[in-house]
Amino acid sequence: MTLPQRKLTAEEYLEIERKAEHKSEFYDGQMFAMSGASEPHESIKTNVVTALAIQFKARPCRVYSSDLRVKVSPTGLYTYPDIVAVCGERRFEDGQLDTLLNPSAIIEVLSPSTEAYDRGRKFDHYRTVESIQDYVVIAQDRVSIEHFARQLGGSWVLRAYDRPDEMLELPELGIRVLLVEIYDGVAFPANPKLRAVTPTAGPSTPDPLAPDAPH
Repeated sequence: MTLPQRKLTAEEYLEIERKAEHKSEFYDGQMFAMSGASEPHESIKTNVVTALAIQFKARPCRVYSSDLRVKVSPTGLYTYPDIVAVCGERRFEDGQLDTLLNPSAIIEVLSPSTEAYDRGRKFDHYRTVESIQDYVVIAQDRVSIEHFARQLGGSWVLRAYDRPDEMLELPELGIRVLLVEIYDGVAFPANPKLRAVTPTAGPSTPDPLAPDAPH
């Protein structure tokens, strides 16, 4: 007879995770190893982090890549989003400062192995975090972005983008980024006939401190 596996506590998970060479998510007493990412995935992530970091300059906002752990306190999920943005005071679980509690926005770059989870159950977790105002999922095999924005009553509104000349806007963060910048230099391996998306001019991301920039 196979004995049921003992569930870990959150404290045990953190002790193991902080010593581990590879990252694992944690939920309901179990650890789930995270797989590696493709070159298009990493290129998109780098493009977005760079764009947000530039627009956050001289503002009380920060952007982090997937090395920062996030705790979804209402459900107990510990996870590593591809990109996390937070404005204002940053709250952490403990003095290690490696587990963020109050992200303002989360951005995930979709992979074949995680797409269903990122669109479904993972978003269910994220929606329970009151500080999260924006959830963005970015396809890596085509120009396609979905932006879910929290409304005053707690509902979410979806806006979809699929053209390189469109502007992804996150008004709560004062962020505007052209899709052509998000997909800069990214070739789509699923369709070799599609050329890499490359800007034809210099950076067009507006200065967030300019008078007409959203805040």
